[in-house]
Amino acid sequence: MHVLVVGGGIGGLTAALALEKRGHTVTVVEQSGVISEVGAGLQLSPNAMKVLNALGVGARVMTDAFRPQAAEMRWGRSGRKIFSIPLRKAAMNRWGAEYIHVHRADLIEALRAELAARAPDSVALGHRLERYENKGDKVVAHFAGGGMVEADLLVGADGIHSAVRDQMLGPDKPEFTGCVAWRATAPVTALGGHAPPPTASVWVGPHRHAVTYLLRRGSLANFVGVVEHKTPGDESWTATGAKEQALKDFKRWHPSVTAIIEAADSMNRWALYGRKPLPKWSDGRATLLGDACHPMLPFLAQGAAMAIEDAWALAACLETEADLTAALAAYEARRKPRVTRVQQGARDNSKLYHRGNPITRFGSYVPMAMAARAAPEFVRSRLDWIYTYDETSL
Repeated sequence: MHVLVVGGGIGGLTAALALEKRGHTVTVVEQSGVISEVGAGLQLSPNAMKVLNALGVGARVMTDAFRPQAAEMRWGRSGRKIFSIPLRKAAMNRWGAEYIHVHRADLIEALRAELAARAPDSVALGHRLERYENKGDKVVAHFAGGGMVEADLLVGADGIHSAVRDQMLGPDKPEFTGCVAWRATAPVTALGGHAPPPTASVWVGPHRHAVTYLLRRGSLANFVGVVEHKTPGDESWTATGAKEQALKDFKRWHPSVTAIIEAADSMNRWALYGRKPLPKWSDGRATLLGDACHPMLPFLAQGAAMAIEDAWALAACLETEADLTAALAAYEARRKPRVTRVQQGARDNSKLYHRGNPITRFGSYVPMAMAARAAPEFVRSRLDWIYTYDETSL
C-alpha cells in the first residue's frame, strides 16, 4: 500500500516509520521547506518510549535526552517541595521504559534520520495541501501550485490547524480555556546558582503554574508557564511575547523559574484552546492522527505521546484488518477511548495546578504531600493508567 502522510512533525514521521516497518511505501509531504522543529522541550513518558523502542528509534532519541531523577511538585514562590517521587527506577521497573526529557528539534531529527536511513527520498518538502479527493480505490492530494499525489491512504498528521480535518469536518471551533502559555529555554551555564532541579518539576500558585526541566543531557533548561487571562490570543506555537510580561506574570516566584525567563533569548506565548472529541476520524481513504484529531492541553505532557501511540496503532490495524474501511474503523475504536480519557485528565490537572483559594490549596496539596511521604507507591499508581499502557502489545 502507498500511504501519503501529510505533515512532517512528530506524529507524521513516527507514522511513516511504523508504516514502513510493516512493508508499506510511504511518502511524507511537509509544507515547510525543511524538516525541523522550532520550540523547546517535551517530556516523553514510558508509554511513548515503548513505541519508539519497538520502532528501533529509541536509541537515537536517547542520545541527547535527559533522564529526570524525580517528578516533583513545588510551591511557586518559596520553591518548597510538596512532594517528590523518584522516577528513574520506577520508570523501568514499574512502567517498563525510560522517562525522558528531549528537545523537540532533537526528537524530530532522530525520527527524520531513521526514516532517511530506511526509506531514502520518502520526504517531499514545500508541499502545502489544499484538498484531498476520494476517487474509488485511490485518494488524490492536491497541493498549492497545482501538484498532486495519488495514494491508497492519506494520513492527516498536520497538527492543530489541520487542512485535512477542516475538509473532513468543516471549520474548527475551539474554545478558549482562559489560559495562555509561555515557553522558553536558557543554557544552564547562564543561570548561575538558580538552575532548576534535575527533575520534572511543577511549580504551583494562584491562577498560574510553571514547569521546569532539563534538556540536552542537562545543558539546557526548559520553562513552560501557564497563566489565567481573560483575553484570548493567537493559538500559534511560534507566536512571541514580551519578556517583561512573562516576568510580571511570575513576579516574586522562585529564582529557578524566573532566572530562565531572564536568561532566555526569546519568549513564546500562545493561547490555549480546548476541543471536543471529533465525531469521526476518517473519510473514505483519508484519516487523522495526533493533534489533527485530538489536540491535548499541556497539563499531562501527553500530546506527543498520544501521536506516537496513534502511529503504531494505525499501522497495526492496517496489518490485521481485511480491508481499509475496517482498518480505519478499528483504528478509531482502538484509540478514541484512550485519547479522550487523556484529554479529560489534562483538563482536570489544569484546575489542580491553579488553586486560587488558600483553603482549597491547603485541601489539595497538603494531602498530596502526606500521601507521597506515607505511600509513595500509591502516588505512582495514579500514573499507571498512562505510563504502563503499551500500544505495541495490543
